[in-house]
Amino acid sequence: MQNTKRSIPTLKDSGKFGKSYTRIPLGKKFGPTQTLRRLTILWVDNAGVPFVTSGFFCEARTLNGTRLATARFDAFGTAVFRTIGTPTTRTLVLRTFDADGVIFRTRTVRSGISAFVFIG
Repeated sequence: MQNTKRSIPTLKDSGKFGKSYTRIPLGKKFGPTQTLRRLTILWVDNAGVPFVTSGFFCEARTLNGTRLATARFDAFGTAVFRTIGTPTTRTLVLRTFDADGVIFRTRTVRSGISAFVFIG
């Protein structure tokens, strides 16, 4: 009769501190270990490549139209709302604008999120 219990091998780090690491068995389920602290918006094309969004900005509003915050996009398609913590506690309406104030996209996003991606 074979022993079906598998031991988990320990790996030795080749760095100067010589730490030991335990290999995680395949199939083990993990939960999230970190979350974003502020609502983060990404704007990418259909291939997932961020748009060059210098000068663009995003606005977050409640469903009744009250503006909560505005965040500027950086050159790599990322905007962070510094005043909206995560996970969000209410449904939001997100709108993106160019530097001249022309609206590009409007999306309604549910509560309980940490990040949202505009695709296209």
